[in-house]
Amino acid sequence: MIETQKLTLRAGTRTLVDKLDWHVRAGECWCIIGRNGAGKSTLMRTLAGLRGPDDGVVSMQGRPLSQWPLPELARRRAFLPQSRSDAFAYRAIETVLAARHPYHANRYWEGSDDHVIARAALESMEVLDLADRDVRTLSGGERQRVAIAAMLAQDTPLLLLDEPANALDLAHQSSVMRLLARLCREQGKTAVMIGHDLGHAHQASTHALLLMGDGEWQAGTVADMMQASVLSRCLGHPIEVVSHGTRRIFIPTEEFA
Repeated sequence: MIETQKLTLRAGTRTLVDKLDWHVRAGECWCIIGRNGAGKSTLMRTLAGLRGPDDGVVSMQGRPLSQWPLPELARRRAFLPQSRSDAFAYRAIETVLAARHPYHANRYWEGSDDHVIARAALESMEVLDLADRDVRTLSGGERQRVAIAAMLAQDTPLLLLDEPANALDLAHQSSVMRLLARLCREQGKTAVMIGHDLGHAHQASTHALLLMGDGEWQAGTVADMMQASVLSRCLGHPIEVVSHGTRRIFIPTEEFA
């Protein structure tokens, strides 16, 4: 679905990612794990084609991103940024409908099934009742769910999500993670996401990419990557892993006085 070849990313004089050879296949759900400043969002923007590599190549379906026309790229991958600003008084339904633009060239969604798709996406995020609300009046969590609904309405095979659980309450964090896992498992979609909740990452993901912050990286299945010793080194903090039924719980071992 998407791959990198000798990908190098820098921030000033720092090397964030060095010579990343990474293959993401259809139906896989990847989590990207690392400390603040390790290069997670920089990598995600590079995968989305919004930032050029400092060295190396990002390819989708064997074709470098630089060779994809933008309308075609928008039909293949959707990107959820970490934050957004709403400058205009769009209704929630209009925000989601805008994600259908890549399918209509110079015309818009009137007379099409886009309204059905947009409403279904809002309903899947439990915000259909907010369809006619000005997005500027929504809470942070509600606005995040509308943004995820727009991504779903874009209906691309590849989903790139920078902290999708950002601003969500516990119940909606869990429901979003379950939805992403189900889309990959049942519909063959591919997801790459950034998140700081290790428990959610372990439950939803099939694979993990760990960024160490100094250019080094490790990639593999969650069973191999989400081990206490590996995570402790990646995050710069001792982590204990506890099994609870079929779940694994990740606990920082430091005690608070």
